[in-house]
Amino acid sequence: MRRSKAIPAIAVIAGAALMLTACGGSGGSDQSNGSGSGSTNATIAKGESGDSYTAPKVNDMGPVVVSTDKPFTAYNNAQASAVQSYNTFALIQVLARPFILDGNNKVLLNKDMMDSVTVTSTNPQVITWKMKPGLEWSDGAPWGCKDFYLSWLSESGQDLKPDGKTTYFLPGSTTGYSSISSAKCENDTTLVTTFSQPFGDYKSLFGITDELLPAHILEKQTGISDITQVTPKSPADVLTKVSDFWNNGWNGVKPELDPASGPYMIKDWQQGTSITLVRNPKWKGNPGGPSQITLKAIPDSNAQVQALQNNEEQVLSSAQPDNNAAQTLQTLASSGITYGATSGLNYEHLDLNLKRPLFQDEAVRKAFGQCINRNELVDKLVKQVQPDAKPFNSVVFFPNQTGYTDNYSDKLINNPATAKQTLQADGWAPGPDGIMAKNGQKLSFKISHTDIPRRKSTVALLQQECKAAGIDIQDDTDANFLDKRVSQSDYDVALFAWSVQPFHSAGLSTYITGGGQNWNGCGNKTSDDAFNSAIAQTDDAKAVADYQAADKAIAATYCTFPLFQPPNMYAYTGDIDRAYFQSFYGTLWNANEWQKPNA
Repeated sequence: MRRSKAIPAIAVIAGAALMLTACGGSGGSDQSNGSGSGSTNATIAKGESGDSYTAPKVNDMGPVVVSTDKPFTAYNNAQASAVQSYNTFALIQVLARPFILDGNNKVLLNKDMMDSVTVTSTNPQVITWKMKPGLEWSDGAPWGCKDFYLSWLSESGQDLKPDGKTTYFLPGSTTGYSSISSAKCENDTTLVTTFSQPFGDYKSLFGITDELLPAHILEKQTGISDITQVTPKSPADVLTKVSDFWNNGWNGVKPELDPASGPYMIKDWQQGTSITLVRNPKWKGNPGGPSQITLKAIPDSNAQVQALQNNEEQVLSSAQPDNNAAQTLQTLASSGITYGATSGLNYEHLDLNLKRPLFQDEAVRKAFGQCINRNELVDKLVKQVQPDAKPFNSVVFFPNQTGYTDNYSDKLINNPATAKQTLQADGWAPGPDGIMAKNGQKLSFKISHTDIPRRKSTVALLQQECKAAGIDIQDDTDANFLDKRVSQSDYDVALFAWSVQPFHSAGLSTYITGGGQNWNGCGNKTSDDAFNSAIAQTDDAKAVADYQAADKAIAATYCTFPLFQPPNMYAYTGDIDRAYFQSFYGTLWNANEWQKPNA
């Protein structure tokens, strides 16, 4: 699952993720057990130069097939109910953006699309975004300021309905955009944004999370002649018209509505199965190496491995790797298959739904945490892929980031006896079946998740661990859980992974009161105040201190339990020069640079 918008670390933190040392070759391993932290050939983009990126010249390598765990579902990945990593894994090559991330999460200005992004004033903060002239969408329409303006309009959070509480547009997050008091197109290729308060993570805006959508399509579909004349204060009928299309018109894939601005365009989409990309003929940069990229959804990691061995695919990428699949891949060097795993910017966690009466009882939340054995989860579910994996102890920072502090080891203690005492002190008592009960209600709840084997195993282990505390846990496996139910708060406890960028401000959408992705009602005034202070800081040290305070306050509420960082597993055959699982964009982050070895 993708945390939308401006996301973890106020000033841009380069190389913030734990990266594994990689090496090239026709076969072998790109893995160094998760402890590597330096830049490698595989993590540095070929087109990278300093703090900027330009697509390099590469040779044609023909078609490529890539597998991943889950299918592409929506062209508008910024809409709250659609946003997820598996959409970004394809859209990174389809929708252009002013800034991109390399394999070390270094933020690079995209020189194929932008002349400059400049802070032209600090009081108030004003950012000027200058796009290159003459750029086009794949359908021939101009790419430029209108598209940027639509992003702000749809994600500003300032488009309040008459009730004063809800908005017309339904974005996953408004972080950063809500701080923009004015967005004006000086001309077709220049946007000037004025901020009501400083926003240190401004490089996370306008595209890092796939939100630069084609304004001309929305204009045509709604009859709006110029989107820049629509404001968050426009009449209700106008805002209803444009938001209805933005919220619903870009679900799934409709070729006539979904043009490309990046190196590749969508050729075909088989719902639930695959998405196929081909080179965008209107792309002004150097063309990509693959003539066609087919991204196939294969939920079973072992089936992915089989497809790689049979050369039915050239690249395997799994954000939900299976231990057996990893073990097999580690033995295939002699077959010319290179294997790697990275501990990226994502974390598996449990969200307790505070909207459920059961979890409004703090003792229940605390006792659940006290019976969880995260070391067992890591040992049995992760270490075969990444031997030095450890429990994860923050929801704002990642290990190796300045500010990372362990806020959970004293709460998730693996002590069912202590958990039982916590419950009994709150009036819960064991029934004839050993399950705790209070006021006629049994302590029983469901953990909901997608049909990924590791998650089913996670629930099975939690059931065993917590039964000793008198807690009954039911497994609720739903293949479509992340598509609708999670964003509708339709669960007792949700088990999934957040994938975040190297900007800490992402925490707002997830943990601040009323945040667009705060589906379980997590957070409190202390964490809200700390987050609000943090995003307005332009001093890195002060921002980190505020984010630490927010992180600590969230942990104290027992509303979310981080478990571990799922390894990102990847492998590729000798038919491709190199692949690498970028921790936010997946393996297609540099697919335009791919070519055959020694080409």
